[in-house]
Amino acid sequence: MMNAMLLAAGRGERMRPLSDTTPKPLLKVGKHSLIEWQIMALASAGFRRIVINHAWLGYQIETALGDGAAYGVEIIWSPEDVALGTAGGIVNALNKLEGHTFLVASADIFSDFDYRWLPRITDLNATDCSAHLVLVNDHRVKQDFDLKDGRVVCSENPSLTYGNIGLFQRSFFDGLVAGQEADLGNILRQAVGNNQVSGQQHIGKWDNVGTPLDLERVNNPSFLRS
Repeated sequence: MMNAMLLAAGRGERMRPLSDTTPKPLLKVGKHSLIEWQIMALASAGFRRIVINHAWLGYQIETALGDGAAYGVEIIWSPEDVALGTAGGIVNALNKLEGHTFLVASADIFSDFDYRWLPRITDLNATDCSAHLVLVNDHRVKQDFDLKDGRVVCSENPSLTYGNIGLFQRSFFDGLVAGQEADLGNILRQAVGNNQVSGQQHIGKWDNVGTPLDLERVNNPSFLRS
């Protein structure tokens, strides 16, 4: 089974003041923290080795999750003195990620996405793509891509956005240097423009829990039951 990486190094500025004392991935939705929901979903899909990066209040995340044994997984930690950004954090952890293809997801989204729906590694290789994205349609976030014949494309009036879940080939990050800040969005747009990214749409529950109001909304019993 391929490795997974959860991105948990962000400061969570829009979540302040809650994120001033608690790292955003440890904020709770129902009985579990955001990052716990992700770990449990990955474990249910068969992932057993998860790399997690952290920066802001990262010691709290390590203390809360430990080595992952309580969730049936092995957690490998990738601490950052200063947050390196979404792509920078991945590049900094490449030496901890095994295999040529791995999954990357944000630790602070809330979704019912089933990771077993992702294509197999051999299927990704067969498409000649360096990445495969899960896209969502959520009017609360900026729309940036579309899907056409299984490929992620740019358009003048996009209807979908990257749901912060994707498969990546190690080669996708060629040219980036460990320890330097880099943004995944910029690299994705370039790869999409070069027709190197496949994708699928998730129709179910998905929320980019960015603010205290978002956290309140996803904690509403009606949302959790939907």
